[in-house]
Amino acid sequence: MEVKVMICENLVHSPVSVLSCGQHGCLRVRRCSGSGSGSGFGSVCCSLTDMDSHSRKLREFPFVSAAQKRLMLDLVSTVENRLDSQLLPCSLPSDVRYYQSPSATSQASLHIRPGHPHSPIDFVLGSWVHSELPTGGSLDITTLSAYLNSSTDAPNFVFEIIRSSPTMLVLFLDLLPRKDLVLWSDYLKTFYEDTQLDVHRQTLEAVPEVQPYFSSSLYVRAAASPTVILVRILTENGGVERMEEIIRDHLDPISKQVLGIWLDHCACAKREVGEAERAYLRKRDGVVRNKTIEIDLGSSYPKMFGAEVANRVLESMKEYFTV
Repeated sequence: MEVKVMICENLVHSPVSVLSCGQHGCLRVRRCSGSGSGSGFGSVCCSLTDMDSHSRKLREFPFVSAAQKRLMLDLVSTVENRLDSQLLPCSLPSDVRYYQSPSATSQASLHIRPGHPHSPIDFVLGSWVHSELPTGGSLDITTLSAYLNSSTDAPNFVFEIIRSSPTMLVLFLDLLPRKDLVLWSDYLKTFYEDTQLDVHRQTLEAVPEVQPYFSSSLYVRAAASPTVILVRILTENGGVERMEEIIRDHLDPISKQVLGIWLDHCACAKREVGEAERAYLRKRDGVVRNKTIEIDLGSSYPKMFGAEVANRVLESMKEYFTV
C-alpha cells in the first residue's frame, strides 16, 4: 500500500492524467465474515439487514470494466478461500467502510480484516476509491494487499490497477521485500529467484502496448522488489476493446500466478524468525507504515475527501498500521 498510494499520487499529477483522465477507484477487498457462508471479500462487514446500496457497490466493484471486475473477484476469492480460517471479521465502523467527500465527487470503500493472533497474517486490506478530477474525467483504482506480521520475514503482497482512462492504466504488482536484499542474499534467492517472478514481468512487458512505468518518487523505487511489475498500458489505437483483451489475456493470468506464489511461498510457508530478526522486522514495518499514513495518505486524502472525512478514515487505519 505504501508504494501504490504514492504511484497514484504521481499519476494524478502527471501530464498523462491531465490529458486523459478516466476513472479512479481503490479496492481493498476482503472477507468480512468470521465464519459460515456469510459475506466475503467483496461484501461489506455488516449484518444482512444492514446491507444497503453502499455494500452492493463494493460487491459490484463500481467504476471498473467487466474484465477488471472479473479479475478482482477472482483474486479476492482466491485469497478468501486460502486465508479465511486465519482471519478475523472486519470491525471497521460503517462510515469508514464507505465514505465520500462533502461534495460527493470522491467516494471510497475500505475494508481491513486482521489475522488471528497465531496467524502470520497481520491484516488484509481492500479498498476502492473513485475520484472526479478538476481537469475533467476521473480516476479509478482497484487494490488488494496483504501484510504479514513479525512472526515471518516473508514479503507482503500488493496488487493495484490505476485506471486514468478507458484506454490507459498503470499496474502495480509486487511481493514487497521486508529485508535488505543485499545483506540477505538467501532472501533474494528464496522469494525472487527460485520462484522465477521475473519471468512474469518479462512476459507482460512483451505485449506491445505495455511499457515500464517509472515513478518520480525515489521512495517508490527503493521500496519495490527487483521483480516488481510496474507498467503502463496504453491502447489508444486499439481502444477499450483492446484494453479489455489485455486485462483478460495477460493481466489476469499473470496476476493470479504471482498471487499463487505469494500464498504458497510467503503466507502459508513456515519461516523460522529469531527474536533479533523480529525486532528488525517490527522496526522496518513500522517505518514503512508510518510513512504511508503520515506522508502518503495524509497528503492525498484531505485533498480528495476533506479534512474531517480524511481524519476519520486515517485514524481507523492507524489502529492496524501501527506496529
